[in-house]
Amino acid sequence: MSDTAEKLATYDDLLAVPDILVAEIINGQLHTTPRPAPKHTRASSSLGAKISAPYDFGDNGPGGWWILDEPELHLDTHVLVPGLAGWRRERLPELPDTAWFELPPDWVCEILSPSTAHLDRAQKMPLYAEFNIPHIWLIDPDIKTLEAYELRKGKWTLLEILDNDKPVSIAPFDATEFPLAALWG
Repeated sequence: MSDTAEKLATYDDLLAVPDILVAEIINGQLHTTPRPAPKHTRASSSLGAKISAPYDFGDNGPGGWWILDEPELHLDTHVLVPGLAGWRRERLPELPDTAWFELPPDWVCEILSPSTAHLDRAQKMPLYAEFNIPHIWLIDPDIKTLEAYELRKGKWTLLEILDNDKPVSIAPFDATEFPLAALWG
C-alpha cells in the first residue's frame, strides 16, 4: 500500500467515535453524523410505535416481524445504522446475541435530515439494493413526507409519496393503516 492510498475504516475506528455521533462505515469510509434532532427522533419513535404494535407484537395486526430502532447492520464490509429496520420472523426466528445484525432486514426506514439526506439517498440506498433489502421508506419530517420504495429486479421502484396527514398503508405494512400526521405531532 502506498503512502498516498487512503486507509479503509475499521470497526475500531467506528468504536472510537464519541457516543454523541452516529457512526457508519460505507464503502470503506467512516461517516459520522449528529444524533437526530427532536422532530426527527419523534418521527422515528412514532413510526416505530405505529408499526410495532400490529406487526411486531401482533396487536390488531398480523404480527410476524421484529421492528427495531437504529439497529447496527454488518453487511459485508459496510456498517450501516438505519433509523428503523424490520425482519420477518420466518427469516430471523431469534434475535442475535451480537450487538449487530448480519442478516439484511426485510425493510429499512431512514429519517432524512439536512445532514443525512445525501448519504441516505446516494450511498445507503444503493447498498440496501445490493443486499436485496426488499423495502425502504424515507421519512422527511421537515417537509412531512413518506416515500416508499420496493426493490424490483435490483432497482428501487417508487410505490408512493405521502404527505401531511394522508393515510399510511404501504407494503410491507399494508395490512393496517395510520395517519401520516401521527409522525409529526
